[in-house]
Amino acid sequence: MDIQDTHKRHLDTNFTEWHKSPLSNPPDNQCVEVSFSSNAVGLRDSRNPDGHVLVFDHGEWEAFLGGAASGSFNLPKTS
Repeated sequence: MDIQDTHKRHLDTNFTEWHKSPLSNPPDNQCVEVSFSSNAVGLRDSRNPDGHVLVFDHGEWEAFLGGAASGSFNLPKTS
């Protein structure tokens, strides 16, 4: 078992309230939902709520949001 797996086992994955972007409207509803626990964030496909959930600790989530805000995940520019 690697360090990340050991770390993830200690996260509270009891996600009870899921939030979807208000920009996700019919007919597509192609969006993700997030849920927060005491020490974790869950991310799932809103069209498949019984499917897999990606789990991040709060530090990982904050790093992702910071990268998104700074443009780190923008598509590469094409010529």
